This record gives sequence, C-alpha cells and structure tokens, in this order.
Amino acid sequence: MRAHSQLKTGLLAAALAIAPFSLENPTPSPIGISAAHASEIKVVVNDEVVTSYDIARRTAFLKLQRRSGNLRQLAVEELTDEALKRSAIRRAGIRIPDSQVDAAFANFSKGNKLSASQMSQILNQAGVTAKHFKEFIRVQIAWGQVIRARSQRNNLMSEQDVVAKMLEQGGQKPTSTEYLLQQVIFVIPQDKRSSLLKRRRSEAANMRGRVTGCDNTQELATQIRDVTVRDLGRVLELRLPDRWAKDVKGLQEGQTTRVKDTERGVEFLVVCRARAVSDDRVAQLEFSTQALEDSGGDLGKQFLDELRSSARIQKR
Repeated sequence: MRAHSQLKTGLLAAALAIAPFSLENPTPSPIGISAAHASEIKVVVNDEVVTSYDIARRTAFLKLQRRSGNLRQLAVEELTDEALKRSAIRRAGIRIPDSQVDAAFANFSKGNKLSASQMSQILNQAGVTAKHFKEFIRVQIAWGQVIRARSQRNNLMSEQDVVAKMLEQGGQKPTSTEYLLQQVIFVIPQDKRSSLLKRRRSEAANMRGRVTGCDNTQELATQIRDVTVRDLGRVLELRLPDRWAKDVKGLQEGQTTRVKDTERGVEFLVVCRARAVSDDRVAQLEFSTQALEDSGGDLGKQFLDELRSSARIQKR
C-alpha cells in the first residue's frame, strides 16, 4: 500500500476532535495478541479497569497523531477520562450502535481516500488497532450527546422569561420555518451493505424523482421492496437534526433532500409543508441555541471535572 504523508481529518475528524494522523512510513508495532493476553491492570476508575494493553494502544494512537510530551502519561489521562465519560453515558441511557460507529469509521476512511480495510491495516500496523479507534469514536459520539442534552437542560429559558427579556431590550420575536417532514428509508441489512448499497442508491434516486409531495410517498414505497416511510411531524428549523439541517433548509412543499447513506441504509426526506412561524416557543429556542453556542466549549470540561472529583481512581 502506498504510504500517505498525512491523514486528512475532514468533517468527521473535526466533530470527533481527532488530530491529523501521520502515515509516512508508520513504524510497525510489536503490540499483538500475546501482549493483550499478558496485559496488567494499571488504573481502576470506579469499577472499570484500564490495562497496560489499553495504554499501549492509546500511546500508539498518540504517536500516530504526532503528539508530544510524555505519551504514556497522556494515554493514561485520556483513558481515565474516557472511563469517566462511559459511566456518564451509561447513566444517560445512551447507546451508540455498532452500525453508526462502523459508518463513521467508513466515512473517516473515505475522507482520507482509503477503504475501511486499508484504514484498519494502517491502525493495526501502528499498534492502535481498528477496534481501539472505533471505541474512541463511539465514546466521542455518545459524549457529545450527553453534553448537548445537559447544555439544553441548563440553558433552556422559559418562554415567558425569554419574551420578557426580548421586550426589555426592545427586540422583536424571531421568526423561523416550521417543516412538516416525512422520512423515506431504503433499508439495507448490515451484512449485505456492500453488495446492495449501489443498487439501493439508484432505487432511492428513482423514487425521489417521482415524489411530488407527501400524499404519494406511501403508494410509491409499496412498489419497492424494504422501503419504510415515517412521518416525522412538525420540526422547527432550529431543531432539525444536524445530519439533515443543511439539506432541508430552504426547501418548499413537495421538495425532497438529496439521497444520503445512513447506518440504516439509504434515505431522503420529503417536505410536506413549510411555513414561517413567530411565537414564544421560537423565541425560547433562538435564545437557548445562542446560549448553548456561547457556553458549549467549557461545559464538557466542567462536567468531566465533576465526574473526576466524585470518582474512585486507583493507579497501580
């Protein structure tokens, strides 16, 4: 395999805060199955253990990122933080399915002009292993959901408080677009994804071209195998899922988003209705969203500090 001088992070990497990798002649690592079997417990975080094998893989990961300093110490600190995060993730009842992690891994590989198998080979050669990197991805995605939910609870002002504050400042209630949406899913079993993806994309594009609104989607779907149509109801522009926000904004009644690969298969959204609204709820969301953007950078660190202060951390 031709070595790449640097692994570009792309949008997924930015979202996961992954530093650039260096793939210029990666040094083969001696870490292997025997090392995993011979690993020793080095840190206990509450009831979760961090082993010498975990530390070795994370140290290799840091080397791949060209991090500086005492890499073993940094590895221990990162793994300790991740154990704390996992405890909060479990308490929040958040579970990131393997399909979502695999899709993120595949997208990250594709963004760096590599196949998932090529990326796995590079990670394994460097001593990181694809399994370790995927677990890193899983924690980052879930932790982001924990912080977002926590931020919204902390920052969501009451509608009455928001309106009063706006009137004090001489402002007007903001307007937003309210969308009535349908979701069309061309289901692909995970074990058949590679063989069916191209065909399902074509089928989805064909159906999308025939959609004239939400009245005929169910009828069209019955003519194609394994297609699900879901009514998503009314969604304000400020509450559109991140995955679809850019695709939906600006669409009018009867229009559809582009076809998109997801962990479930291939999907697109249909706009049943789009209308401008202005009320207390929109004002509340507008103010709360701004508050989240202003304070979001520190909330993760603050919550992690809280978790650390109440945790039982034993180093051996």
